[in-house]
Amino acid sequence: MFDLDLLKAFVSVVDAGGFTRAGTRVHRTQSTVSQQIRRLEEQAGHALLVRGPRAVSLTAEGERLLAYARRILALSAEARAALADGGGNVVRLGIPEDFAVAALTGLVADFARNHPTVRLSVRCALSCDLAMDLDRGDLDLALMKRDGGGPAPATGVSARASWPERLVWVAGAGLADPAARDPLPLVAFPQGCLYRNRAVHALEQAGRDWRIAYESPNLLGIEAALAGGLGVALLERRAVGAGHRVLGAAAGLPPVAPTKLVLCVADRPGAAASALAEAVVAFCDREAGVRSAA
Repeated sequence: MFDLDLLKAFVSVVDAGGFTRAGTRVHRTQSTVSQQIRRLEEQAGHALLVRGPRAVSLTAEGERLLAYARRILALSAEARAALADGGGNVVRLGIPEDFAVAALTGLVADFARNHPTVRLSVRCALSCDLAMDLDRGDLDLALMKRDGGGPAPATGVSARASWPERLVWVAGAGLADPAARDPLPLVAFPQGCLYRNRAVHALEQAGRDWRIAYESPNLLGIEAALAGGLGVALLERRAVGAGHRVLGAAAGLPPVAPTKLVLCVADRPGAAASALAEAVVAFCDREAGVRSAA
C-alpha cells in the first residue's frame, strides 16, 4: 500500500521538474520532499528518479509508477468528494460498446449539461462485464444485451424496460462472396459477447466451419476489420455503417434469433439515477420506433 502523501510528492516532483519547485506546490521544504521520495522508493523497492544537476528524470520503474500514482490520487479525490455529499449526486451508467458509440453519446452529454450538479460516470463494456458491475454495486443502471429467455436480474437489481434487437450478418461493402469462404472468417468482440456466442452457435448448428479472423473489444475495431474485408460479423442492424453491407438469405448464412436490449436499475436509485433511467427509456423507445418504421 503506497502512502498518498508520498505519491503526491512524487507526482509534484515530476510535474515541477525538480524538488524545490515541487516543495512550493505541496507546501513542503525541499529536504522534506526529498525525504518523501526516498521513503516512496523504499516502499517501491526501486529508484524512481534520476537526480540531475538541474532537473530530475524518471527511471523505467518511476515511469511505470507515475501512471498508477495519478490514477490512485484521482480515485482518492473522487472518493472524498463522493463521501462529502453522501454519493447522492453521483450516477454510474453502463452501456454496451456498440450502442454507446452509435447512439447514446448525445443523450449522456445532454443529461450532463442539464444536471450540472450531478457527476456522471459512464462505462462502455461487454454486457457480461456490465452485469457483474451492476451486481457488485459498481453501477447504478446499465443497458445490457440479453437472450430472449435470459436469466432474471440479480437480487437488488430490476429490469426497467426492454427492446428487441435485430441481428444481421455484415461484411465489408467491397468483399466479394464472403460467405463462400471455408472456414468462415469471423470478426467478433471478445469471448463473453452475446453476439459472438450467437454467431458461433448458429454456424455450428448449421454445420459450417468457422474461425476467428479478427477480435476487437470495441466497435471501431470491428468496423475497420469489416471495411477491410477481413471477415463477417454478426451485429445489431443499427451498427451497420456506410462501408458495410447486410448479407441476406441468399448468402447462405444461418438465421439468428433476435436478442433484446434491457435497461437494469439498482433498487432504490437516487433521484438523479431515476431521471437518467427515464431519459434512457424515452430514448430507446424512440430508437425502437424509428427502426420499426424503417
